[in-house]
Amino acid sequence: MPYRVEFAKSAADELRGLERTIQRRTFRKIEALSAEPRPSSCRKLVGSDHSYRIRIGDHRVVYEIHDGQLLVLVVRVRHRREVFE
Repeated sequence: MPYRVEFAKSAADELRGLERTIQRRTFRKIEALSAEPRPSSCRKLVGSDHSYRIRIGDHRVVYEIHDGQLLVLVVRVRHRREVFE
């Protein structure tokens, strides 16, 4: 059963602020999380039980997986220098 993908308001704003080509590529990768929320390229974030990140070029997408609700919540979409600030 596919997961539902939702964006935090701040993450949606960050995604809209990206260059159009990067925006499209990032959105495609985020959509793919609905079928496979833990792809082989994801990394679990230390200190959190539900937070993961995926790399898309120089950008990172930080998201939470809520298995009980079948939900992937995108929390941040930022350049790699700024994502963990």
